[in-house]
Amino acid sequence: MIFDSHSHYDDEAFDVDRDELLLSLNEKNIGHVIAAAADWSSFARMIKMCEKYDFLHLTLGIHPGSALQLDASHRKELEAMVKAHNVVAIGEIGLDYHYDGPDPEIQKEAFIYQLNLAKENDLPVIIHARDATQDTLDIMKKFGPPKKGVIHCFSSSKEIAAEYVKMGYYIGVGGVVTFKNSKTLKEVVESVPIENILLETDCPYLAPTPFRGQRNSSLYLPYVVEEIARLKNLSCEEVIDITEKNAKKLFNIE
Repeated sequence: MIFDSHSHYDDEAFDVDRDELLLSLNEKNIGHVIAAAADWSSFARMIKMCEKYDFLHLTLGIHPGSALQLDASHRKELEAMVKAHNVVAIGEIGLDYHYDGPDPEIQKEAFIYQLNLAKENDLPVIIHARDATQDTLDIMKKFGPPKKGVIHCFSSSKEIAAEYVKMGYYIGVGGVVTFKNSKTLKEVVESVPIENILLETDCPYLAPTPFRGQRNSSLYLPYVVEEIARLKNLSCEEVIDITEKNAKKLFNIE
């Protein structure tokens, strides 16, 4: 079954039909979904959802755009929450220089702290990297956890992807690969072994063609599967099977 390795079902975009949508996933061949936290306000919602649905798997982490939230008291609380709940990864964490967010040095410090938190808890990481390719790679080489992780919504070159693959990381591929102008990501998918690729939505964002600009959900992942299958000269069934095994291995899910 399809494994969605990155979602944000706590987003208000799902307020009108969240439970109905989540309950429909299994019958549409969606087996597991990673519920990726991004800021402090999302934690309680994500925990509640994952307790309600056994196919949702919890991650906890602070997105670089919210790095200022990681003051001393919040760090203590985050550490306690990671130990108290069935967390499968630390994420999403990383660096984002695209928007006017926290100073890069503040982002780096929060990033390194959370990488160390993953090490301490023997967990993989979900990495967000936007317009921060070299800094992210340098930090991952120095501080990355033994359990590795996934470079979510990968947007760099095939050469950078090869560096991460050599380090043991997975490349997260979602709806962007279906866009006509996504030449670089298509090249990445062609060059990276299928054993290092994970399917993801980042829903409600980045819906694939033909739904580009609309609310995304795990139900649209077959369009991503079809494009990866075309690029890799594999069947859709092979793409689904291998990427599911990849995700289960990374997140330690039976």
